[in-house]
Amino acid sequence: MSHVTAGDSGPTPGPQAAREAGARGQLRRLQRSLPAQFGALLIGLFVLVTVLAPVLAPPQGNCRRALGMSAEQTVPGPAAYLRELLLTPEACLQMPRQGFAAQPTPPAPDASLGRVGGYDIRYGLVWGTRTAFFLGVTVLAITLSIGSLVGLIAGFYGGLADTLLMRFTDVIFAFPALVLMLVLVAALGPGLQNIIIALSLVSWAALARVVRSEVLRLRELEFVAAAQSLGASPGRVALRHVLPGATGPLLSLAVLEMGALPIVAGALSFLGLGTPLGFADWGQLIALAQKWIQGPPGEPFAYWYVTLFPGLCIVLYSVAWNLLGDALSEAFDPRNR
Repeated sequence: MSHVTAGDSGPTPGPQAAREAGARGQLRRLQRSLPAQFGALLIGLFVLVTVLAPVLAPPQGNCRRALGMSAEQTVPGPAAYLRELLLTPEACLQMPRQGFAAQPTPPAPDASLGRVGGYDIRYGLVWGTRTAFFLGVTVLAITLSIGSLVGLIAGFYGGLADTLLMRFTDVIFAFPALVLMLVLVAALGPGLQNIIIALSLVSWAALARVVRSEVLRLRELEFVAAAQSLGASPGRVALRHVLPGATGPLLSLAVLEMGALPIVAGALSFLGLGTPLGFADWGQLIALAQKWIQGPPGEPFAYWYVTLFPGLCIVLYSVAWNLLGDALSEAFDPRNR
């Protein structure tokens, strides 16, 4: 029989109930956050562009042939649409090129956002959205796996494992991130896959530090001692009880990283170390436009469209993820509980 003394409002909730109550409070704070709502709306629009890419920028040339489209089709049929959406042929990720005009051509009916280097800017923007998501999701999947594993082992087991792993992490932090990525991409060669490898090899260290700090805090709490006293193995305690508690700060950092990755990839493309020429990528469009950022004498904004549209996509994409990431950081802040 439980006894409630005078002044008690009821029995003390257990650790699981306390965590669930805390999660509901975090979700309520997130739902009430206007920046989070605006960021989620922008991200939803980018997702919509990704899903509707075959309709917003219909396939042309080699892409049409790769999808088996007939000459009468203006947009892909159901089978071709699914293939283009889920298993995109390489030809569909190449921006259609019309001629080799030395100067950009302004928006026209056949290219509503203009052309640069003969490439259709609208096609590059629409399919570049898919490239941005693919880059971000792939890099985060790799870095979250490596960072979580390294941080969990270092924080939970401590001792020699902690010392070795954290000193290796310090070595990664000893080099400026952009310089280290430039060296890795230069060694591996340009290309989307090599950019993903370089970003993954550099980005995991920050996540590992966040996970380690959270694990060090969580492993001293009562529910961890309770699980150990019940005979749970160290690995089970680490994976089932400690790691889930570190997902809040890890999630907010991952969301912020999602917004930063296209900027870094764009910088690599601008330096000639990004995706191949003509690849549907926002950074590639910026690289193609670098000669035309400033117009001829007396007409500084003559080629405004070559940088405005890809630059706006990169800025809005980054702002959206940063707004959502900041809101997540505030929601998971222990001081707001």
